[in-house]
Amino acid sequence: MLNRKTFFQLYRDRLDKNKKISQQEVDALDLFLDMFESEKDYFTIPQWAYVFATVFHETAFTFEPVREAFHLSEAWRKNNLRYYPWYGRGYVQTTWEENYRKDEERTGIPFTKNPDLALVPRNAFCTMLYNMKHGVYTGKRLDYYINNDRKSYLYARYVINGKDKRFTIASYAETFEFILTKSM
Repeated sequence: MLNRKTFFQLYRDRLDKNKKISQQEVDALDLFLDMFESEKDYFTIPQWAYVFATVFHETAFTFEPVREAFHLSEAWRKNNLRYYPWYGRGYVQTTWEENYRKDEERTGIPFTKNPDLALVPRNAFCTMLYNMKHGVYTGKRLDYYINNDRKSYLYARYVINGKDKRFTIASYAETFEFILTKSM
């Protein structure tokens, strides 16, 4: 089991720049930690650290599933995203109808009838884990970059989104590895 008190203290000290984590963020992290604990054998600690870092970044530090360009309107998404209505949703924002369909076939969740189901935390969590482990997003699997022989947080970004923000996310992964290790 994870020591939540230690986790949150280290999280505040190392990642919460304002040193004042909101109750909403605590609740979202608690839910994410519940899901992590239920699936902790799915990945190694370094792989989990990368998952945490990716979610931290992709959700703008909220640990809540988000819509792509969440700071903009639905009208903006409709007028500017060529894959509308299959824009990104979730912890790592699944995009394109084909990917929603694949997630639906694997899980039985009717994502193609209601893409917003990808915003349900458990759905977002399960599809993200499977897709990162099996290279669904980009053809690159997480264990190619992070395994017993190597740990490349920098290049693991290829699992989700090429080179975008890879230095930032690699830094977060190092921090989450420290937090998770100390919290176990």
